[in-house]
Parts: sequence; C-alpha cells; structure tokens
Amino acid sequence: MKTSVTLPQSHNKPTAGSRKRKRIEAGMGYFFTGPMLLGVLVFTLIPMIFSFMLSFTKWSFVTGFDKIRWSGLDNFRQLFQDEVFLKSLGNNFIMLLAVPVGMAIALILGVIITSHVYAPGAFKVIYFMPQISSVVAVAVVWQVLFHPSYGPVNGFLSALGVDNPPKWLADPTYALPSVMLLMIWIDLGVSLIIYIAGIKNIPADLYEAATIDGASKFAQFRSITFPLLTPTTFFLLVTGIIGNFKSFALVKVLTDGGPANSTSVVVYDMYQTAFVDLQTGYASSMVMILFVIVLAITGLQWLGQRYWVNY
Repeated sequence: MKTSVTLPQSHNKPTAGSRKRKRIEAGMGYFFTGPMLLGVLVFTLIPMIFSFMLSFTKWSFVTGFDKIRWSGLDNFRQLFQDEVFLKSLGNNFIMLLAVPVGMAIALILGVIITSHVYAPGAFKVIYFMPQISSVVAVAVVWQVLFHPSYGPVNGFLSALGVDNPPKWLADPTYALPSVMLLMIWIDLGVSLIIYIAGIKNIPADLYEAATIDGASKFAQFRSITFPLLTPTTFFLLVTGIIGNFKSFALVKVLTDGGPANSTSVVVYDMYQTAFVDLQTGYASSMVMILFVIVLAITGLQWLGQRYWVNY
C-alpha cells in the first residue's frame, strides 16, 4: 500500500537584506566585467560588423565615408581569381603542419623534463624564452642566422662539407619551411608548459598500478599519459590553429611575404591590400573569408573532439 508524503514547502521570502546583497553582488560583477565587455564591444564586435559591411563595397579609408560605393559580391568574385590571395591562403594551410609537429615535440619534451631531467624549472625557462622575446628581435636574429653567405647556419653546413647549402629565406623552396621552423621554435615553450601542467595532474597511482602490472614506459605513455592529455591536446590544437592563421609580425619582419610571395599569408596580404594598396573594401572581404575558414575549422574540431578527447 502506497502512502503519499507531502514534503513541506519552503516559504522563505527574500528579505530586504538579501535583495540588497544580490544587487551589490550584481553591481560588483558588472563593475569587474564591464571594462572587458566594453573593450570587446569597441575593439572586436563593432570592427567585425563594420568590416563585414565594407567587404561588399569599393572603398579606401583615405577617401572618407562619403566615397563608399556598394559593389555586392564583386570583391569575393575577384578574390577567387587573385593569385596572390590564393597563394597566401595555400601557405596558411601548409603552415598548419607546424601546429601538430610543435605539439608532438612539446609532448615528448614534457614527458622527458617531468620524469627524467634534473632541475626541470631551468628547462622550462630556456624553452619559454623565445615566447617572451620580441618577435621583431627574434626575426632579425634569425635573418642573420639564415643569411645565405655569412650566416652561421650555412657556415656550419659548409664546415660539414655541404657544397651548396640552401639559401633559406632567399629561396622560394626553403623560405616557407624556414618560417615554419621558426614558428615551432617560438611557440614550443607555451605548449611545453601546458603539457607539463597536464602531466602533473595525472594521478601517480595510475603509473604505480601500471608498473606493478609490468607495463613498460611506452605502454604507460600510450595507455595513461596520452589519453589523459587529450583535453590538453585539444586545447593546444584549437588555439594553435587559430594563432597560426593570425601570423603576421614574423612574416612581415622576416621575409616581407617573399621571395615571390612564397611566405605570404592571408593576414599579411590583407595588410598590404588595406594599408599599402589602400583597398579597404577588398581587404575586408579577405577578412571575411579568413573568418569563415577559421570558424569552420574550429567548429569541425569542436564536433570531432567527442570521438578522441577523454574528459
């Protein structure tokens, strides 16, 4: 026989004191988040909307707003016939290879530094130094290192007996791989620090149990370390790809997009088009294409992460 039990309902009404406390908490929340929200609105959302509108126009920012002329989809049609833009877009996709390569190196170094190295803090500082250095200074130094005639890199190769060492940044074949190598070197510290933090969060008793069961170090890495680091890997993959598409300063200082546009990327092409060629509307259409591509890739990553990321 079932009996129904009526639970007593709470009739606590908010008092004047609790309402005042909630208003104060809400006010403090708006106070602390307000500057950031205002910055996002002024420097991100409004420029994005304005750029979207300009992508359908023929306009140069030096001519004034009264010279804006509607052109419909002409900018986008022209983009897909623009060899420089297509070359830059292709370079962006090739440069994406630097992201997984850098992550793999960082993961291996993270495992080694965490478990098998004395004074790991020193190694963290050494690998992180390129990240905190000025990109311009780093690019200038590597220009000297990669100099075809007087650079230490080719000097070393010549000392090893290489007759015709590559011209690196001056050669269209080697320029883009050289830039990718430098990007991996600069970003390695960030990935390494994040991987080390992820490795230290893995419970030690999992490794102890695996050791008792006779699992080798490689088996422990394959069955424990790598699966439990998939959230970290997913984070680094998403941020790395987005950051890769935003590459500009390194390309501008190191190669200026050359030789023969072999290192040009979309953001650099957009800068040249907007601020050198003064075609603001056409450059805005490049921004929209880049935005759609990054959004699509990020969306695919987000949908695909459920199949390989272990939370």
